[in-house]
Amino acid sequence: MSVHTDSEVDSFIEFMTTEKNSSPKTLENYTLALRLFREWLGDSFSRWRDLTSDHFRAYLFQLQKDGLARSTVRLRFAAYRSFFKFLVHRRGYPKSPVAEVELPKADKALPVVLTLSQIEELLELPMKSELQGQAPAWMRERDAAILELFYSTGLRLAELASLNVNNIDSINESVRVIGKGSKERLVPIGSHAMKAMQKYRNIAGVHEGPLFVSKLRKRLSTRSLNSVLKKYLAQSSIPFNVTPHKLRHSFATHLLDHGADLRSVQALLGHASLSTTQIYTHVTKERLREAYDSAHPRAK
Repeated sequence: MSVHTDSEVDSFIEFMTTEKNSSPKTLENYTLALRLFREWLGDSFSRWRDLTSDHFRAYLFQLQKDGLARSTVRLRFAAYRSFFKFLVHRRGYPKSPVAEVELPKADKALPVVLTLSQIEELLELPMKSELQGQAPAWMRERDAAILELFYSTGLRLAELASLNVNNIDSINESVRVIGKGSKERLVPIGSHAMKAMQKYRNIAGVHEGPLFVSKLRKRLSTRSLNSVLKKYLAQSSIPFNVTPHKLRHSFATHLLDHGADLRSVQALLGHASLSTTQIYTHVTKERLREAYDSAHPRAK
């Protein structure tokens, strides 16, 4: 019996199409996963109802042995879980044989981090650029201050957009940030960012209200701040897309690279849980390994 004439599979795909309104890609992936499992079982397959957890554990072992990516394995088993959940609820199966199968944890994508030279190139671009159209004379200073403050503090895009002049403590060189969950934190500002911000404020005459404003003196939105970054990225030699969050990743990783402790970085980023911050330690370890491999005479 081929998978195409399998009434259970046909009913499941119809259910996913009409009732779950699943995307064509999901339907394609789920159909493929069921077909591949049936092909792996071959002649030993009789009917879905007869399958046990051991069948799926054996298949999982085979997929891992074949070197399939964890994301692919998890996608296959997402199809099997959904399929048997359907069979339990709609076809009266007593239980799902997949429910007790423990899957490998999903791979955690490591943050993309800019090098110090890439950061320096990006931060220098605003003052090297020509003013365009009706742009006010202080536009370059504003953009330089935005990029410097982004990297100097590791703020989230929304946090940067919401800053007011009175959030800046010029004497102590710090910024008061209202982060997620309305939690307040104090973040130091580096001297380069502080000078860039003071220069912008003096030339633009920004002494109260929103810190970063448009030529119409309105607060810059998160979208506008993102556009500022994209504008200078397009002028740079950086070979990948840089989001505001990548500047935040770079801020955290560079701190750890240069000896900052994890708890301090957690506080600076405004992470509620240390486990959220710990992903940066993996980036740092990878960078250390790369540095070792490229520099040590007996590394390879």
